[in-house]
Amino acid sequence: MRDESGQRGQAPDPPQPAPLPQRGADTTTRRQRWARLRHYLWQPPRPHGEQPRERVVGPLELFYDLATVVLVAQAAHHLAGHLTGRGLGEFAVVFTLVWIAWLNGSLHHELHGHDDARARSTFLLQILVLVAMGAFIPQAGGARGAAFAIAAAVLFAILTVLWLLAARGDRPEYRRPSQLFVAGTAACASALAGTALLPADARIPAWGLLDAAYLAGFTAVLFATPAPAVGLLVTDALIERFGLLTIIVLGETLTGVVTGLAREPVSGLTLAVGLVAVVVGFGAWWTYFDFAGHRPPRPKRAASLQWMLSHLPLTAAIAVMGAAMVSLVDRRRAGRDHAGSCEPASLAVRPRPVPAARPHLRRRGRGMPRRWRRAAPAAVPRPRARRSAQHPLGTRRRAPPGPPSRPTRRVRRRALLPDSGANAVQRAQRLVVETHAFGGQVLPQVGDGASPGDE
Repeated sequence: MRDESGQRGQAPDPPQPAPLPQRGADTTTRRQRWARLRHYLWQPPRPHGEQPRERVVGPLELFYDLATVVLVAQAAHHLAGHLTGRGLGEFAVVFTLVWIAWLNGSLHHELHGHDDARARSTFLLQILVLVAMGAFIPQAGGARGAAFAIAAAVLFAILTVLWLLAARGDRPEYRRPSQLFVAGTAACASALAGTALLPADARIPAWGLLDAAYLAGFTAVLFATPAPAVGLLVTDALIERFGLLTIIVLGETLTGVVTGLAREPVSGLTLAVGLVAVVVGFGAWWTYFDFAGHRPPRPKRAASLQWMLSHLPLTAAIAVMGAAMVSLVDRRRAGRDHAGSCEPASLAVRPRPVPAARPHLRRRGRGMPRRWRRAAPAAVPRPRARRSAQHPLGTRRRAPPGPPSRPTRRVRRRALLPDSGANAVQRAQRLVVETHAFGGQVLPQVGDGASPGDE
């Protein structure tokens, strides 16, 4: 028989306590967790040539594009009110500078960026500077040109630091083009800061030279980059970014047209002008997305460079077209308001002719309209001439001289019609005797019921 005393009768062993974790292992685990969290939030820049081919554009990039289009809308709005050669040149220079900054930031995020806290912080910093630039754009060619130059210099300095940090992890074949690009961006930032010291008339040409020099340097850097890397530069996400920028610029055009139509009551012709402008904008959208948008270029260096740089005049032309539409709507409304404010010749107020001056008014009613004479038979008192006093011995002595007359003409107003109560017309009439201005002419006061021509 099996002895079960050792199995059933014996009490079970008490549970052994779990071994305490070692202090060094706990510290290592925390460090690893913090390292993973830091790597997730603040990743180092992606090395050049390792960007994914298939990537979806995130809301962060879309928000950055919207901030850039705000500056484009500011420049286009300023152009709509200054459709001159100088205004067009100022718009072209400012728009090119903003477009270069947008392309610079977009290429950095496309080549080296991640969707982490680092990318969001850098985009936020760029957006803050873009907002400051947008506030100075309406007067960039005048009083606020120095402030605009300083803001643009700060933006390009931020981009220089971003490209410099990304160049530290590049492979040897990409190091030289990265250094050239960093040096060119830093030189542009320094030159923009220097233009703040120039006179207002010299800033716009200086910015134009900087735009041309930067685009030439960008072309040189791309030709210095290995051909496979340039061919992989234009990804699907970058194509989508260019298309989104074009759509937002077209949307700002529609916003300007609708705003112009909503300011005042719309007539049929003004509404027709606005609708034609919308049709033209829709035609621009149709043409772009049929021939350029969503179509990747050939995987060659020249084709990629041409595809990117061709968007500069294309986007600028769309913005100028929108400014012209807004100006056309505003001018049509202003012309209608001006035509409505002008009265026809038959309704124009004509000045009443001043009656001819009459030499003397010593006799009662002389020189007055007939109905005034009948209404006021004793209204005009006969002025008495100053007579010389009679001397007791029969000789005449002269009257003492009166006060000296003032050199200025003095108008004396006398009530020639007494308040007799005959009727309302007699009580309301007043006559003005202008002894010096009109040589004794009798005129009714302004606002009387009778006109001077009722004789």
